[in-house]
Amino acid sequence: MPPVNSSAPSVLDLAPVVPVVVVDELGDAVPLARALVAGGLPAIEVTLRTPVALDAIRAICAEVPGAVVGAGTVLSARHVADSVGAGARFLVSPGWTESLLAAMAGSGVPFLPGVSTASEVVALLERGVSEMKFFPAEAAGGTAYLKSLGGPLPQARFCPTGGITSGTAPAYLALENVGCVGGSWMLPADAVAAKDWARVESLAREAAALAQV
Repeated sequence: MPPVNSSAPSVLDLAPVVPVVVVDELGDAVPLARALVAGGLPAIEVTLRTPVALDAIRAICAEVPGAVVGAGTVLSARHVADSVGAGARFLVSPGWTESLLAAMAGSGVPFLPGVSTASEVVALLERGVSEMKFFPAEAAGGTAYLKSLGGPLPQARFCPTGGITSGTAPAYLALENVGCVGGSWMLPADAVAAKDWARVESLAREAAALAQV
């Protein structure tokens, strides 16, 4: 695996809350991102779950000043190359393999490989990776599990994602080994379907304020 670029900025320090976005309609990408940035959430993870995801990343990069857009659900070296080529400034995966980790480490952008067990955390620490996505956060043990990992593995830092809500996010953010949380509660399906970007902006502002709680 290529050496981890320790000079790359940390994904965990971009923003306390990272919206996890699934873009079904390309036309939604820019106004949705503008609403999130206006609400105080500049770091946006666009998941590679739809055919328009890469085009959405390109559009946001080109048209939304202040947005720091990354790619999520990164599952292969091809995903890594395509995402960085589209302008992604960080990468997030739900898990990792040796080949995927090597591709992310060689990408030139910061990345968060996914973990859900202590053994996976130790394996990444052995490879020089100390910042990770904890997924699926709620199903894998939530705040109690992450707090337990902090004792024997204090050098590991996490972005928990999966099942987190506005009600549970503050408890995650209060943990010493959590740098940020990922979630989509500020993007309710009915608001996106109605293209109610004012509501998305309002919910984003509420999410951004959770870091101050």
